[in-house]
Amino acid sequence: MTTDTFKALVLEQEDGKTVADIHQLNLSDLPDEDVLVKVDYSSLNYKDGMAVTGTGKIVLNWPMVPGIDMAGTVVESASDSYTAGDKVVLTGWSVGEKYWGGYSQMQRVKSDWLVPLPDGISAQQAMAIGTAGLTAMLCVMAIEDGDITKDSGKVVVTGAAGGVGSVAVALLAKAGYEVTAVSGRESTHDYLRALGASEILSREEMSERSRPLEKSRWVGAVDTVGGEMLARILAEMDYSGVVAACGLAGSYKLPTTVMPFILRNVRLQGVDSVMCPFERRTQAWQRLASDLPKDMLDNIGQLVSLEQVEEKAQAIMQGQIQGRVVVDLNA
Repeated sequence: MTTDTFKALVLEQEDGKTVADIHQLNLSDLPDEDVLVKVDYSSLNYKDGMAVTGTGKIVLNWPMVPGIDMAGTVVESASDSYTAGDKVVLTGWSVGEKYWGGYSQMQRVKSDWLVPLPDGISAQQAMAIGTAGLTAMLCVMAIEDGDITKDSGKVVVTGAAGGVGSVAVALLAKAGYEVTAVSGRESTHDYLRALGASEILSREEMSERSRPLEKSRWVGAVDTVGGEMLARILAEMDYSGVVAACGLAGSYKLPTTVMPFILRNVRLQGVDSVMCPFERRTQAWQRLASDLPKDMLDNIGQLVSLEQVEEKAQAIMQGQIQGRVVVDLNA
């Protein structure tokens, strides 16, 4: 690769269907933004899987270079915030949906979207973290904001074998919390215990319709599923418990009542990483660099090439991906 000619995965629409192909691009093909980044690594998230497979209405402009995450090195900058050689991370801001994203060896982006790569983690490790890990850290911070400590009681993580869930389990366990993981696959149990889960519950059990209030079980929760599972989690919260909700893999609907909120003082805190302000985003990345066990990143991340992304996108949509998929743009 030269900086003038490079490869990228480009999505186009043909007869209403999404077609993904590897293209050779030039710098003149890139968007007109203020920072040019040599992308070393990206990652595969559920949203990327939806974009590449044409599921739902994720892509807003065509043609599109998908990839909602990227990590690499600044090549050129018209911004005072960054100079050539700076190591940077980008997650969110509708990149890979509305704006060209990380599945390209070179990319131009807005400087406001970037965060300096924290000391202590590599670009590859940053993409093993990615949007999923950033979201998990923001969820943990939301639980901490509710004064839930490791001595308060049990915490639960739903969708625990996924990208967000894996990092949340590892972060909470490292911080000393007693973590219960919810997973729909028995094959993930050893993996979740290695991340620090002390108990594992089945998806079926936690998806059963609950009464407005159930016996108190949890002081904190990270929910990536929504629907009946989130309703059950809320019904099982202890007094003044905090639920950080960040996903809707099960459903966007919430069949619950106000009773957990007004009788048990439960807090339901929504967590968004896409438009998260720079200051809190930077704080979360610094926490990830200091709090996340680095050996865990090797366990949760599998490395693939750009040419393998389409295959892995199909797999993530079928629930066949455990942990995180890191895309090596130079493989």
